Amino acid sequence: MGRFLLGLVLGIVLVPLCVLLYFKMGRVPVAVGDPPFPSERLVTGVPLNARIDREMVKNPSIQPDETNLVAGAHIYSDKCAVCHGFHNKPAPFGSHMYPDAPPLWEKHGHGDVVGVSDDPPGETFWKVANGIRLSGMPSYKDLLSETEMWQVTVLLANADKPLPEAAVAILNGDTPAATPALTKPPAKK
Repeated sequence: MGRFLLGLVLGIVLVPLCVLLYFKMGRVPVAVGDPPFPSERLVTGVPLNARIDREMVKNPSIQPDETNLVAGAHIYSDKCAVCHGFHNKPAPFGSHMYPDAPPLWEKHGHGDVVGVSDDPPGETFWKVANGIRLSGMPSYKDLLSETEMWQVTVLLANADKPLPEAAVAILNGDTPAATPALTKPPAKK
C-alpha cells in the first residue's frame, strides 16, 4: 500500500512538474510556423464548438435583403477582408496566420460551399461577436452594433447565392468601403 501511495503522490507531483518544465524550456510550438501541438485541434476545437452550440442564437434578427447585404459588404470590406480576403483576391497575410484565416469568398472542399455559407448563421454571429482565442480572430461586440454584426453574418451566410450588384462591387474591391455611419468607436473600459 505504501508503494501505491508513493507512486500516486509522485504522479500527482511529478507529471505537472514535468509539464511545467517542458513549458519553461521553450519547447512548446507557439510560433505560427511551428507544427501543431499534439491534439491541439481537439483541445481547442471541442470546447469552442461546445460553447458556440450552447450560446449561439438560432435565428438571425435581420433578413438578407439588399440593404443588409450591401451594409454587410461594407463592413466586411472594412473589418474582415484584411485577413479573409475578397473573391479571387486572397488576403496578403491570412495564410500566414495559425490557424490560417479562411478565405471566406472561395469554394472549399464541401461541393459548392463558399466560405462559411454552410455554417448556421448563429455560429458565424457568435464568432464575429466573441472572436476566437489563439486564432487572431478578434471580438467585434465592442466595435460593431448587433445589427452590423448580423449584417456581415447574413452576408457570409449567403456567400454561395447571388448577391446584389452593389455588394458584389464592394466585395470585388471596386467600391471604397469607408462608410463612417456603419462603425462606432470602441467602448471605453
